[in-house]
Amino acid sequence: MSRSIETIYILENPEKNMVKFATDYQLRYDDIIKEVFGVACLNDLSMMIQFNKSFQDSICKKDGITADKISLNCVIRIASRSELLQLKNQILADTEQNQAPAATIPCPFDNIIQLKDGIYQWDEEHSHYVRITVVA
Repeated sequence: MSRSIETIYILENPEKNMVKFATDYQLRYDDIIKEVFGVACLNDLSMMIQFNKSFQDSICKKDGITADKISLNCVIRIASRSELLQLKNQILADTEQNQAPAATIPCPFDNIIQLKDGIYQWDEEHSHYVRITVVA
């Protein structure tokens, strides 16, 4: 039985100025949608995008688009490597605030993850994900 590689998503709520990273599992079974957007599920988020004018306006302003171009991908999408670096910088900033040494960062997700730009494996020594080549 092969184990699937966990995909990492970025959730952005421009109205609350909130950005969170989530795995497939968290999107399906945790309350991450409610935490970030204040609605129970993706179907409710679609309705929020369609009918909540202030939420629409915040997305338009963030992305520089018109309301007719808004989609679910504007607020939830597969994260890229550069976006994941935001998470690393946030963790480093948090550890500096807490006066803790920032020598190593614990692996934030599975050891191997899927991002928008490829499959990555955690490098414990350097505390970041390194792209790996998969041979078919």
